Amino acid sequence: MNEADALDLVQYAIWTVLIASAPAVLVAMVVGVGIALVQALTQVQEITLTFVPKIVAILLVIVFTGPFIGAQVNAFTTVIFQRIETGF
Repeated sequence: MNEADALDLVQYAIWTVLIASAPAVLVAMVVGVGIALVQALTQVQEITLTFVPKIVAILLVIVFTGPFIGAQVNAFTTVIFQRIETGF
């Protein structure tokens, strides 16, 4: 294994993490901005108002995008095992 192979694997690992976490992060951002807008308009600064909807939204997104996340991790694992099998 040389530097190019190592960089390729690290790049693929980072890309997999970004793609797999993107749905949950995007939903958390959208829900957070929406709640912040509602809090700014109504001046209700309840701390649980920010956390509970975000947690529920993220859990729902993870439930619905679970197969997609699993497929991304599975593809990465398959590539790693193929590289180990062939000796890089």
